[in-house]
Amino acid sequence: MKPVVLALQFMTRLPLPDVRADAADFAAAMRWFPLAGLPVGLAIWGGIWAGLPVDPWLAALFGMAGWVAVTGGLHLDGLGDVADAAGAGHKDKRRISDVLADPHIGSFGVVAITLQLAAKLVFLSLLAQRGGAWALPAIACISRIGPLVWTLTLPSLHAGMGSRFAGAIRWRHVAPWCAIGALAAWFVPVLALAVPVFWLWRAWVRSRLGGISGDSHGAGIEVTETVLLLAWVALL
Repeated sequence: MKPVVLALQFMTRLPLPDVRADAADFAAAMRWFPLAGLPVGLAIWGGIWAGLPVDPWLAALFGMAGWVAVTGGLHLDGLGDVADAAGAGHKDKRRISDVLADPHIGSFGVVAITLQLAAKLVFLSLLAQRGGAWALPAIACISRIGPLVWTLTLPSLHAGMGSRFAGAIRWRHVAPWCAIGALAAWFVPVLALAVPVFWLWRAWVRSRLGGISGDSHGAGIEVTETVLLLAWVALL
């Protein structure tokens, strides 16, 4: 259970007991990242359920607050950093690593995070109105399969969080999650869109950034979640 607890500790802010772990244990935890999506989705669903008797927009706000709280804004931070790096490095790719390492956020990052929060708030409101919030745990789970795929198919951009996982992931670790995703897509067909999103994000990261990092993992999760939310809202 150690890798599961580590995955939940890294991907969420759930109150969990401390465990003794080394670098290998931490790297192996990535195999369980998709599982961490389930409590995230449940937290969002719970927020929507709490606010829906009053108004769909209040439900969306509660759901959005739960989303940010349970993840600690981890993936939003990655989205902002990647937006800053892509914006600052559009003429000189040598600046990308420097910008990603900078703890400060720039104008590109602010715009990206603001648009992301606004988009999710609108989609959650529509899901609350149309009764589709029950699919949120599946959306959050499937979106977190992406980092496993990107780790296997992209070089590490630099030594850091992303490179720690490279030696611990094999396709045999991805296959069970793909099977679970295929089963979920049987009930929620839009989840199948995660596959082209994963590969489009991979192509963009390879061409624009040159490799994968912890920030681009987080940004990719955010992008996948938003696309799946949009598709689910459109289908309802």
